[in-house]
Amino acid sequence: MQTQSITHITSAGERWDLLAWRYYGDATAYSPIIMANPAIPIESVFSAGLVIAIPLLQLGAPRNVDLPPWKRAQ
Repeated sequence: MQTQSITHITSAGERWDLLAWRYYGDATAYSPIIMANPAIPIESVFSAGLVIAIPLLQLGAPRNVDLPPWKRAQ
């Protein structure tokens, strides 16, 4: 099964964590992006014009314990 992804063209100065924040809302979630781009060197910042695949992550449904009491299933 192939993971779906979107394409991102880097601007100078972008970083792995900034891409994770932009697409996932979590700067620490950059691992899937790195894994999807084995040909991209692990650098502290990107140069402009690199083509990066951003995997679309499947998010699970929220668990009852993660919801406020008034939204929990009875």
